[in-house]
Amino acid sequence: MPELPVTFRPTRTRVVLLSIGVALVVVLTVVSLMLEALSTGDRITFITTGLLGLGVLALLSRPKVVATRDGVTVVNLTRSRRLAWAEIVRVNLRNGDAWVHLDLSDGTSLPAMGIQPGVAKERAIADFRALRALVEAHGTGASTA
Repeated sequence: MPELPVTFRPTRTRVVLLSIGVALVVVLTVVSLMLEALSTGDRITFITTGLLGLGVLALLSRPKVVATRDGVTVVNLTRSRRLAWAEIVRVNLRNGDAWVHLDLSDGTSLPAMGIQPGVAKERAIADFRALRALVEAHGTGASTA
């Protein structure tokens, strides 16, 4: 079981997304400056498109799960949610799931996109098991895999 605080995030996915975003900005900027036929407005449009692409990819790289002594913070694409340990009943990562799901005491389920087995399956499974152990140690829940 990891020591608290601990942050779980899909590091490889994050590196790939941010690298592609930066490369997109660089390529579109260089192309806009090399094409002499483009007006200043066209160049600004090229660069802005690259920056928007970087912004979208940065948003996609945002998910993480942070566990502290007080509870768990789940950061997904556009929202964050702070949970006390007792609110988490079960940690789920079933075969074929895109990311971990937290079953909550109010009967709902919360996706925890910070643990996703897409690119680094072994890492995601280890992170899932660590979060499950933390929930079992600090909360009242159980887990399924």
